[in-house]
Order: sequence, then C-alpha cells, then structure tokens
Amino acid sequence: MKLPLGYRYASLYAGIRKVAQDDLALIASDTPAACAGVFTQNRVQAAPVKVCKAHLKESRGVAGAILINAGNANCATRSGDRVALACCKAVAKLRKSPVSHVLPASTGVIGVELDPRLITDALPKLVASLSDRNFEAVSRAIMTTDTRPKTASAEVAAGKGTVTIAGMTKGAGMIMPMMATTLGFVMTDAAIAPSMLAGMLREANEESYSRMSVDGDTSTNDTLLLLANGASGQKISAKDRNVFTEALAHVMQDLARQIARDGEGAKKLITIHVEGAPSNDAAARIARAIANSPLVKTAVAGSDPNWGRIVMAAGNSGVAFEPAQVDVYMQGVRVCRKGLAAPFSEDALKAKLDEKEVDIHFVIQGGGEGQTRFWTCDFTEEYIRINASYRT
Repeated sequence: MKLPLGYRYASLYAGIRKVAQDDLALIASDTPAACAGVFTQNRVQAAPVKVCKAHLKESRGVAGAILINAGNANCATRSGDRVALACCKAVAKLRKSPVSHVLPASTGVIGVELDPRLITDALPKLVASLSDRNFEAVSRAIMTTDTRPKTASAEVAAGKGTVTIAGMTKGAGMIMPMMATTLGFVMTDAAIAPSMLAGMLREANEESYSRMSVDGDTSTNDTLLLLANGASGQKISAKDRNVFTEALAHVMQDLARQIARDGEGAKKLITIHVEGAPSNDAAARIARAIANSPLVKTAVAGSDPNWGRIVMAAGNSGVAFEPAQVDVYMQGVRVCRKGLAAPFSEDALKAKLDEKEVDIHFVIQGGGEGQTRFWTCDFTEEYIRINASYRT
C-alpha cells in the first residue's frame, strides 16, 4: 500500500490495556498540516473530543500530530480534560510545537480514570520511534474489539503530478456514526487550504462513515480527522476539487465497509440500497432504520428472507411513503411487489442469503429522486457474548 509523503508513525505498549498489546500511538506530520475533523453528536462527549475540537479551533485548522490511546476512552471521568491536555502538552514539548497542534483521541472503556503518567512516561520512546514504516503497527494499536486492522489508500492525479491518500480506522461495536465513527485518521500529501479541506471531509463523510452502522449506538469518542501536509508539492485547485473529493470518499467508503464487515460477532456484510425516496436525506433515514433493526439483522444472520421486517423497519423511519408503492429485493430477488408478497423460491433465496455479503434493495416507485447506499452487518449470539463482558 502506497503511503503519502511526509508522515511518520509510532506505537508501543504503555500499560493502558490489561493485555500486553500496543495501546499508545502517534501520527506525526514532518511539517504543520491543514486539518479538518468531524466528531460525535452524542451529548456525552469524551475529554479528547472536546480538547481536539478546541485545538482545531485555536490553530485555525492546523495540526502536526495525533496522539491516540486504546483501552480507556477517557470519558465520564473526573480528570478527563486535565489528562487529555497534559498528554498534548507533553507531546508538544517533545516535538517543539504549539500545544494546539497536537490532537488527542481515545478509545476503550468509559468511566474509568486514566493515569496520564502511563502516557507521558512512554512519550519519549514513542516520539523517538517515529518512522514512515510504522503505519500498519499504528493501525493495529488503535484496535479494541476489532478482529483485524482496517486501512485503505488511493492515488489521485493533481496539478502536474499525483497525490496519495491513506487512511486507517478502528471500530466493531458501539457504532452508528451520524457523522464519523469511532476513530478514523486519513492523511494526504496534497496541499489543501483548511477551509477547502473541511468541506471535502464533510462531503466524503456523508457518503461513507455516516452511511454505516453496526448496532445503532453512537460512541462518545467518535473522531474522524483528515490531514493534508502538501509534501507532494501538488496543490489541489478548484478544478481538482471534485476528483480529489471523490477519491477521498472512495478511501473512506472502503474503511466504513471494513468496519461494518468486522462488526462484533458479525458473519455477513449487509449493503442496503434505497431508491425513490423524497430526498437523499430521507433515503438515508430509511436505510438507517432498516440497518439498525435487530429483527432485520437477525433474519439475515439466519438467512431468512423475511422481507416483512424490512418493510416494518422502513415504516418506523419517520419518512412518509406509500407502502403500496414499495418493492423489496434481497440478493437481487424481488420478494415484495407493491407492498405485497412476490413469488420466489424460498430455498433458492435462503442459499443466496448464506453468502458473506447480502444486498437489500428498498425501492419506492413513483418518481422520488432520493437515494443512498448504507452498510451494516448481521447480529449473532457472539455480539451478545462480547458486549456482556466488555468491561470485565
């Protein structure tokens, strides 16, 4: 996988996790980079989210390093803000940069105090080990219940050359983004002004992270950051904007699909297409309702072509539509026509639903132009087992 120029990465075990697995990571740009972020819409927000937003505002969209810890969310604690800020100050001192250029992110258990010394004592070694060869190591260090690291990249023609986009993300549970999800870090070596970068991120996010759900729970720590350091020497101009944003969305969609595929206990990736809705936003609301329905997700887990659950979930979305104009397809097979059962082979469709990827199409006939694509996963007994003992 090709990586953007001008970034270095490092990870190590700082003792935050109960098991000896890397739990502290640093992503650093060799020069200050333009930066944009989107964050959780949960009213309960972790300290690193609040500090990260404050730093981006103070720096006017410039950053030089992202400090990430796994194993402790640093959320709903007495010392959260002090811990997040102390860790940023320690990184800034070692890298001789403004404190506002350091952005914190955390993932893990909520409500447990985080000892800042675990992080600050490890920082000299972490900073000293920064290397352009540690991208994959960092992608593993940020994992919690993930079963695999999640990375993606792309190259884009821009100016008189090419620029590279690369991203990493983590997440398998407590995921219904509504904006970003869990933790996601995307880097590019293109030169992009902070104001343009923020718009690009919002647009790409709407077609990726905000179109994905595992279990309908929006995390307290959701943080998605995009850095652009200009190390390629290629500037994204107005005429390159759409092409670059499309490539950025492609990378982020890849990452979002990987999260849905790796949902806690999941065996199947579900892609939901909605067409004919009054607007794209309405289509997203319908798709999200279908994706978050435990009855739909368990039906898919059991390879049961129970289309009635899909119609039921859509009807609970709050979007007005005429049920008699609805067609539903599963794995390309029409199971519902104009709101009523359509003839199909139960055994043949059950066999198709045994596949690891399942497609659901919800089509409203009648001329609406709203459409979307949404990713989720099935629910299995393993999801319950993981989350029944997550804290212990």
